[in-house]
Formats: sequence, C-alpha cells, structure tokens
Amino acid sequence: MTWASRFLHHASRAVLATALLWIACAPASAQDDAMTPISIPAQPGAIELGTGSLPGATVPESWHRQYGSVFSRNVTVATLTPFLPDPAKATGAAVIVAPGGGFRSLSMQNEGWDVARALADRGVAAFVLKYRLHQTPADLDGFARSIREMFAGPVPTHRVDPMSSIATLGPQIADARAAFALVRERAGEWHVDPDRIGMVGFSAGAMLTIATTLAGEDAKPAFIGDIYGPLAPLDVPADAPPLFIAIAADDGLFAGSGFGLVESWRKAGRPVEFHFYERGGHGFGMYPKPTTSTGWFDAFTRWMAMHGLMAPKPGSAAAAAR
Repeated sequence: MTWASRFLHHASRAVLATALLWIACAPASAQDDAMTPISIPAQPGAIELGTGSLPGATVPESWHRQYGSVFSRNVTVATLTPFLPDPAKATGAAVIVAPGGGFRSLSMQNEGWDVARALADRGVAAFVLKYRLHQTPADLDGFARSIREMFAGPVPTHRVDPMSSIATLGPQIADARAAFALVRERAGEWHVDPDRIGMVGFSAGAMLTIATTLAGEDAKPAFIGDIYGPLAPLDVPADAPPLFIAIAADDGLFAGSGFGLVESWRKAGRPVEFHFYERGGHGFGMYPKPTTSTGWFDAFTRWMAMHGLMAPKPGSAAAAAR
C-alpha cells in the first residue's frame, strides 16, 4: 500500500463530511446563507490545463453565491489562473492554490482568488487551480438533496478501499500535476524560480496537496501548506518537502482525530510547522473573523521567509525584474 493510499484510506470518511461543508467556508456570524445561482463569472487569464474533460460528465459547470462569496460546481475542465506580483516585489517564489469543497464544489473566492491576491501582494506568484470535480445535480436544491442522501446511506466501498480511493482522485491529481508543469514551462515569463514552486490547499484542497506531493512524482512541490485538511498519519518519504499546517481546535471535521500527520512528518525528519488555533471553525480561509485563526496567512508567509523563499536569488528572473 502506497503512502497516498494510506492517506486517502484514513481520510475517506472525512471527504464525505467535507462535501457537506461548502456552507462552512464562511464566517460563523454570516447571515447571507442562502445559495443563489449566478452566471459563470469572467475569469480573465484562466488557462486550460489540457487534462481533458471529466470522463463521463454530463452536467455543465455552474456557480452560486453564498456568504458574500462565490463557489463553483461541476467543473469538468481544469484551469489555472495566474495572479502575478508587481515585478518590483517579485520574490521568485510561486504557490499553486487549491480551494476546498469536498471535491463537489470549490470555494473559489475565499480559498482561491483572495488567497492568490494576498500572496501576489507579498511578492509571490500565485496560481489558482480550478480542478475537476465529482458531478452533482445541476440545480442547487438537487445538490443539497444529493449530499443529504449520501450521508443517509452506507459508506460506498470505493471510499474505504485504499486502492479504489486513490483512483477516485485521478483527475484531480492529474490537474495538479499539469499545473506544476505549466508553471515550470512558463517560469521565465512569469519570473518564477522553478525550484521554489509550492502548493497550499484548503480542506479537500489540502488533501489534494498532500496526494499530489507524494503521488505525483513529477510535481515535486518545494513546500506545501495544509490548511484545515485531514491530519491522518501516513508514510512520509525521506525527501518530503517542508510542511505548514493550520487548523482550529473547534474544527468539526479534522481537529478531533489527533495529529498523526504532524508526527509522521517529524518521524521522517522533515520540517513541519503546526498552528493549532483555539477557535476558527472549518473553512475560515481569508474571511475576517474575530479569532486568531485569521493570522494563518501572515504565519504562512513568515514561514516561507524563514525557509529562504521570499528573497530573489541573485541572477534569477525575479531579481532581474526588480
């Protein structure tokens, strides 16, 4: 059994729960909790990744608004949207950003665009990955009903069998690997150091980040961030990248299952930083909240700086652009 299979085996039930928590990607005090369908917004600069259409997909992509934020569903074609820093600020570091949503929706604003803009403001080239999703009913009522029905029945075999579980994320891992390949291919144009490309994911996006790191052999992220994702233990290879983890103690999904991922990284002798916030819930992302969990982003960029990722290398494209 591979490390990725073990990881997905431990996290399989959590994925089911995460699918319901597209509504949790919001501040606890939010009142705008009604889902409202919206037209697919303009996404200037989005680049199709060439991984093809989701096999067997029949429901087209759709979007909705909730909690003052926007979400996508039924994504069948993966894209990558660059958010590039001012050349005068560019550090040469880059981050692929993977929003969450249980592989059934994507929190594109709170865990995607807003994160990418904040990174670009710090001089980090950011790329929002809109990866392909499991299909759900086209209408929002049907979507909510399908989630309730999924929880009402037994856990499907493919979610508890390790090899079957890894197979269910094949399209998403392929999208992430294609994202790394594209950023490296255009590294000179985007003033990115090919050796300083990392990935940060939220909830299901965090699961994809871990899976891409240890299953996608050609991705090889230089550093990774797991923001309120699963903390299941797994086998960590000797060359695993530095890992940053942030989660709130009152996270209803993943905070109560121990800190196996942290201990696994430590056991392997690999760098890991762990922030366990007293409050924040699940899905805090970039929402302003009166909790210390909002400090995760500053902590993440300071951690990047500690690892020497925030200063342009002499002679690099980023240094030349300054």
